[in-house]
Amino acid sequence: MREAAGVGSPGRNRDFGIFWAAQTLSVLGDSFALIALPLLVLEATGSVARMGLLTAVGGAASVLAGVFAGVVVDRLDRRRLLIACDLVRMVLYGLVPLVWLAGPRVWLLYAVLPLCEAVGMVFSVAYVTVVRGLVDGERITAANGRLNATAAAAGVVGPLGAGVVAAWTGPAGAVAVDAVSFGVSAVCLTLVRLRQSPPPDPATTRRGLWKDLLAGASFLRRHPVLRALTVLLTLFSFLELGLNDVLIYHLKHDLGQSDGTVGTVLAVGALGTIAGALLVARVRQGLGFGPTWIGAVTVCGCALAGIGWARHVPAVAFLMAAFLGCVSIAGTCSMSLRQQVTPEHLLGRVTSAFWTIHYAAAPVGAAVLTWGAQHHGTAAVGVVAGSCCVGIAALALLTPVRTRHPETAAEAA
Repeated sequence: MREAAGVGSPGRNRDFGIFWAAQTLSVLGDSFALIALPLLVLEATGSVARMGLLTAVGGAASVLAGVFAGVVVDRLDRRRLLIACDLVRMVLYGLVPLVWLAGPRVWLLYAVLPLCEAVGMVFSVAYVTVVRGLVDGERITAANGRLNATAAAAGVVGPLGAGVVAAWTGPAGAVAVDAVSFGVSAVCLTLVRLRQSPPPDPATTRRGLWKDLLAGASFLRRHPVLRALTVLLTLFSFLELGLNDVLIYHLKHDLGQSDGTVGTVLAVGALGTIAGALLVARVRQGLGFGPTWIGAVTVCGCALAGIGWARHVPAVAFLMAAFLGCVSIAGTCSMSLRQQVTPEHLLGRVTSAFWTIHYAAAPVGAAVLTWGAQHHGTAAVGVVAGSCCVGIAALALLTPVRTRHPETAAEAA
């Protein structure tokens, strides 16, 4: 029997509403840091290479933390872990403007950002696991849609806000706002009541760290739908990560557009992400999981194939919005299904394993797509990548992913 925190629609659920606000604040803080920290490096050194190095170090820390995040999440109290992650980031980011009062200390950023990115990865895995403790299973997709919609909106508003604050007070002031956002998020999370998670199985914790790390991947391998979905999404991520670079290259190199136009097109694309996140629950309820996921990936392929051929900015913006909207639909569906079919005690490790496998090929794919755009043009690369996306959707028709209600079959089993 669920406690009150786990029932009711997301819109009328007090605890989900507070959690929703806390997650939005955390994403807003992350997006502030995305702009403010590189600006600090540029202001202090004038070197774009140093900016890139900071980004690379932070990304590497996030990937490394992702390997262990699931084990940490499954062994600790998840609400307390979320609060601790926010408080740690508040303190770390708060150090930056304080130290900057005495003058730039670039070395501090190379210490702070990797730690914050690692903690942020743990937070991300933990937040995925607690949604099921806030809403009933049939409402998970709607809850994830709302979370993803506001995360996309925060991802647009955050960099804009960081730019405004940095212009008024300097980049260090933007980092200070970032620190405050994590503190407010932590306060919000103290007010959230979660359904009590079962304690870890003692036999599981005695197996050793290595076997514990592999437990999530093992569950993905055994579950027929998640196994196929993991493979298909790994192929899809190979094609997806480099899209922003290809889009920017197309707008700047092929169409001769300004930086402002690039930003406008990306903002329109973000609106597509928000729209997809808000529509996904109704679409999945009407069509079922398989048709929704396969249809979304098919539209992604068609939009991707058309972006390189589009010669007018409004057409590029529309296709980008369609692509990102359907990415949002497919991604929300897959995340919701994992939450619905994964045992509670494994949810953190399954999430961590899925993300690690899913994104493993993405950097290589980004390099291949951008190399292809440089040497063969964005139109050719778009057609090839879009055709591959449609092929992934067709391949899904031959797998259990096509099932309309895999969550029901899992529960029945």
